[in-house]
Amino acid sequence: MHALAFALLWTGLLLADTPPLFAGDTAGHLVIAGNGPEAATIEKLARAFEKANPRVYVDIQWNENSKPLELVKNGQAQIAVAGKEDPALQALQIGWDGIAIMVNLSNHTRELTTQQAAQLFTGKIRMWSELGGPDTRVLLLDRPRNRNIRDTFEQQLGIAGQIPESAQVIKADDKAIKTVVGTLPPLSAVTFISMGPALEAVASGVAVRLLQVDKVEPEEPTVKNGRYALRRPVLLLSKKETNPTVDAFAAFALSPDGQKILDIEGYTPLEQKN
Repeated sequence: MHALAFALLWTGLLLADTPPLFAGDTAGHLVIAGNGPEAATIEKLARAFEKANPRVYVDIQWNENSKPLELVKNGQAQIAVAGKEDPALQALQIGWDGIAIMVNLSNHTRELTTQQAAQLFTGKIRMWSELGGPDTRVLLLDRPRNRNIRDTFEQQLGIAGQIPESAQVIKADDKAIKTVVGTLPPLSAVTFISMGPALEAVASGVAVRLLQVDKVEPEEPTVKNGRYALRRPVLLLSKKETNPTVDAFAAFALSPDGQKILDIEGYTPLEQKN
């Protein structure tokens, strides 16, 4: 029984009020690989899973330059965390990650259409005044090419490979936020970023604004119901062969405890089916 089938069984067990199969019954070593913004969330999921399963050890291999899918295919990892599927692997979605478009709070631009966002990040819109904003030049802040957030952002906007090479590449989310805040002139910078750290920055009073897209606010409810279209799935990818430890971790990630961890860490849980 692999991840998806196990998850369905787990849901049925919840409805029957039966103790979860993964609680203490699983043993083994699990390697989870990734290179995106989910590192802290997967770490918390792994430690909570270990606590429920004292005979399991989970090793997190996270490197911004790694290729997690290849690590699974060649047997160096059992699970890869990614934002898109691979036909050679089994994929299970455990949540959503919204992608926010962020500007400095002093920039009074408040919304974009999907088409304008595409034009903005391909350099076709060069001045904020073209969007009803200040009379300053747009400064694009790009994200690393090997990150799943970037792939999804380009695909959603239909601009794959079109972000200008001249755009400054910012790796870490916190540095991207600081660059938007501190860029001179402060009205110029724009970037895209995972919704969790973006919403946290706004809630903490950091001088940034998240732009509406097609008149929809970037927030958890609109990401969950799909009204906010800039979102990517958070996927666990593994080999198609049965692996009880992988199945148990997948079930834990979909459990109320696992979904709560995702929510706390800034990701959007899946819709709960009645």
